Amino acid sequence: MIKKIDHKNMGRSRSLGWLDSHFHFSFADYHNPDNINFGMLRVLNDDLVEAGQGFDAHPHRDMEIISYVVDGELTHGDSMGNSETLGRGHVQYMSAGTGIVHSEKNLGSETLRFLQIWILPEEEHLQPTYGDMKYNWEDRINRWLPTVSGQSGSAQIKIHQDVNVYVTFLEEGKALDLLVDSGRQAYLVNIEGESVVNKETLVARDALTSIEEDLVIVAKEDAHIIVLEMKKR
Repeated sequence: MIKKIDHKNMGRSRSLGWLDSHFHFSFADYHNPDNINFGMLRVLNDDLVEAGQGFDAHPHRDMEIISYVVDGELTHGDSMGNSETLGRGHVQYMSAGTGIVHSEKNLGSETLRFLQIWILPEEEHLQPTYGDMKYNWEDRINRWLPTVSGQSGSAQIKIHQDVNVYVTFLEEGKALDLLVDSGRQAYLVNIEGESVVNKETLVARDALTSIEEDLVIVAKEDAHIIVLEMKKR
């Protein structure tokens, strides 16, 4: 079973002047009891951050947090002493566990766009950890790049939950399949460009859910796509 989610109808947008956020699920001052999560996926925010701005130091706990940079530069700092700047197509991971304080800034000269993803962990009170990967852009062209997986998965970044995060940059006219087996579900975001997924046309920022139904993706124009495939919850 699949369901398209038009970006014009999803969640809510919030503008703070320096920040323009598009919420896929309930977050901050947006609360919809019918739109809290999709399985273990609790938050997916599509954020635009102006140059020289960002999120000051703030705490988190008991959450697996993934950031995927679409454009610009994301500079991270945290209470464990980690500091890193990531660019387009790079991935950052943080297991908040028993508690961590971090900041996320745009110290570059251009607008930063990144996806902020929160996943409920399989276990609480874990030791906080941080990691990032500067994946080569070419490794996702017309194929799936596994960026994040559970502890037994194949991705270089491993989180404490049975979730696989794949990205692709599918060139116009190219096609890819994704298996969504029995007992599994997937959340797809068409980040950039335009694609057709199981006969549903998706434009930039549209999303689509699948429960136990394989996905067939065809790029109507160059399409940048991320998929979170996970066990049903």
